[in-house]
Amino acid sequence: MIIVGAGAAGLATAIFTGRSSRARVLLVDGAARPGAKIVVSGGSRCNVTNAVVTEHDYWGGRRTIIRRVLARLPVAQTIRFFEEIGVPLKEEPGGKLFPQSDRSRDVLDGLLAAVRDADVTLSAATRVLEVTREPDGFCVHTSRGPLRATAVVMATGGLSLPRSGSDGAGLAIAARLGHTIVPTTPALAPLLLRGGFNASVSGVSQDVDLALRVDDRIVDRIAGAMLWTHFGISGPAALDLSRHVLRARLAGRRVLVTANFQPGQTFEQVDASWARFATSRPKLTLEKALGDVLPASVAAALLLHLALDGGMRLAELTRAARRALAHALTELPIDITDSRGYNYAEATAGGVALDEIDPATMESRRCPGLYLVGEMLDVDGRLGGFNFQWAWSSAKTAAEGLTQRFGPRSRG
Repeated sequence: MIIVGAGAAGLATAIFTGRSSRARVLLVDGAARPGAKIVVSGGSRCNVTNAVVTEHDYWGGRRTIIRRVLARLPVAQTIRFFEEIGVPLKEEPGGKLFPQSDRSRDVLDGLLAAVRDADVTLSAATRVLEVTREPDGFCVHTSRGPLRATAVVMATGGLSLPRSGSDGAGLAIAARLGHTIVPTTPALAPLLLRGGFNASVSGVSQDVDLALRVDDRIVDRIAGAMLWTHFGISGPAALDLSRHVLRARLAGRRVLVTANFQPGQTFEQVDASWARFATSRPKLTLEKALGDVLPASVAAALLLHLALDGGMRLAELTRAARRALAHALTELPIDITDSRGYNYAEATAGGVALDEIDPATMESRRCPGLYLVGEMLDVDGRLGGFNFQWAWSSAKTAAEGLTQRFGPRSRG
């Protein structure tokens, strides 16, 4: 059997299958040094998984299918697996699990060593050009010539970080083999803004509550840290929001994003607090008062945006100006024009339709003998290690399916 793609899902599928199945496993990858996406992930630290993972951390295909696949390799087993291959993990805020060494290279090295230990043959610098059906299996057409196999696992990823090899070619192959491809967009991608508010606050991070309105109805709220940048916004809250904005726009919907700079508080609460503040501290300047609740540069940018004089004393603040300020603090429109695209996206939304896969084995319902794992499926998780956990769990599920097909490996 042949596994196409030696990223996270492909490497894990090779390890689990090599360990459990008597199939001869060949893992092919177009890169001379596979696993580039693992190395650059998580700021080169690799957020391997999360302490708590459920189907509600994902979007895309049906969550009942996602739940079944995640159950085949729960987080506790994932942690044990990485300990077995010499990569113990540590937990950080938000449940994020990283290698204790803080080196993503150690994650890749551990996986590659486990591939060798599982008697898997890795053929790097072998680009797959096409996969075609034959009467007795498949022909995998590569840059080094044709290869034949009775089963093929597609683990080529989506389109995010194309420099790492995820260029969408695998999705095109899957489509030619009969699969429906749910239109793709970047996910976990920084967002571009119009208007210039961000220019003067670039580099500043603050906690926000981002609200997404689609066709005038709030459909999502995401709280967390947001980073202002020279091009727009990034940071966990913006990255998690990106897929929802881009999916809504792909569907031709009207989209509006607003930011609440005082998370957990409503307009009425903020307006009332400023009214009380003006009574209790009438001589305090607006600039000083606002600087107590916002980073100084954001406070200055907000005053400029509202055309308010920062030197004004709170006693001089009119009711209309106070309400305008409260609105800006709780519902500032964020004029998103686009994302930075796949070159900067950490994941891909869309891909092979999930209901065309048997969740017990990851085998195609459209093309028997073909298995699909990881990011090339229509599943994308939020920030925090969830996309890697999907890679490990879908790989384990596919390995169990392949072991059923080829029989268990002899322990003698």
